[in-house]
Amino acid sequence: MNLRPLRRHQEPEISLAPLIDVVFLLLIFFMVTASFTREAELSIDLPEASSATPPQDQNTIDVTIDVQGRFYVNQKLVVNRKLDSLKQALQQLTKPDSEPLLVITADANTPHQAVVMVMDAARQLGILHVSLATRQP
Repeated sequence: MNLRPLRRHQEPEISLAPLIDVVFLLLIFFMVTASFTREAELSIDLPEASSATPPQDQNTIDVTIDVQGRFYVNQKLVVNRKLDSLKQALQQLTKPDSEPLLVITADANTPHQAVVMVMDAARQLGILHVSLATRQP
């Protein structure tokens, strides 16, 4: 009489469902991060001018204005579109006893009021050198 149970040798099975889930989650992760990269870019369509010269000064403050009239000071978004917020952002970058060059990079379809507001903020802070960025035709 044999008291040992019969052992059937079973082949191990590899389940592919968890592997497919992980690959699917990685695909979703890369798709989402790739779309954030495109949204972070600031697209500016500069107006044309035939006498465009690049700024030569090392102490340059760049103010970018997009189509909606939002301000970016050295590629950092200003909290809101008010004059006081813009002045605070510019004042943080101006050093005492220095004459910085303010370069206004405005989209061709930017509201005129936004450009005037940047120039007014520069005048109130004593920034005398203001330049408008353009592209050559």
